[in-house]
Amino acid sequence: MKAPKRIQPLIDDGLVDEVLRSLMSGKEAQVYLVRCGDETRCAKVYKEVADRSFKKSVLYQEGRKIRNSRRQRAMEKRSKFGRDQQEVVWQRAEVDALYLLAEAGVRVPKAYGFCDGVLLMELITDADGEVAPRLNDITLSAEQAVKDHTTVMNYVLRMLCVGLVHGDLSEFNVLQNEVGPVIIDLPQAVNAAGNNNAKRMLQRDVGNITQYYSQYAPELADTHYAEEIWDLHEKGELHPDLKLTGAFEFSSAAADVDSVLHLIDVAHAEEQERRDRMFNG
Repeated sequence: MKAPKRIQPLIDDGLVDEVLRSLMSGKEAQVYLVRCGDETRCAKVYKEVADRSFKKSVLYQEGRKIRNSRRQRAMEKRSKFGRDQQEVVWQRAEVDALYLLAEAGVRVPKAYGFCDGVLLMELITDADGEVAPRLNDITLSAEQAVKDHTTVMNYVLRMLCVGLVHGDLSEFNVLQNEVGPVIIDLPQAVNAAGNNNAKRMLQRDVGNITQYYSQYAPELADTHYAEEIWDLHEKGELHPDLKLTGAFEFSSAAADVDSVLHLIDVAHAEEQERRDRMFNG
């Protein structure tokens, strides 16, 4: 197929030899299969999202370090330059997260480079060499569901060990091949130490994943990995090789009813957004 305008510079520089076909399109990016020598890889072309919710972006970007003060001020003022820089920061976060998480032992696609809004990365394939499916496109045995759930919980643990929360983890952002789960889509990765919403986002990530796997292994619905992981994090006892149990003893102190109701409202809105995304591709 004809090379998209945004990928042409990578072809000119010899990083990509040929664009094979479009793989998928989402609200924020278009992914293409490309040939690089003898290998087939992915080129993720981030869309210029002019109408991205600033409030939602701030929610995820809170705590991210912006070294350039001029860039930071422009982003806060939402000038044209600021909006452009906001997109750069958003896109760059995924690249940085891929490198960091790979080193931390989390299975993510290998990043080969990032140039002008195009991320070149590994294509995850199944045993037959075909594009690996997302979790929502497959069915599992109870035994496999328990095994893979344990694996993903370990990935969540390892992410937090290096200071990150995925922020949008669900069956739509995990691929499956013969080795097991692979985590994808990380532009919204949250800085756990500097973001006041990190705990809630981790709980949502774990809740989404547990809900998916529990349809095959119902006993998983009674686990509390998010609370266990965050408690260990707050105590400074988190370690990448820690064996999690999914058990957690909740405090008997009186609940903050207003906060609980607020979280329920937020969770409802997020679930509706998730369903809209599922049906709209």
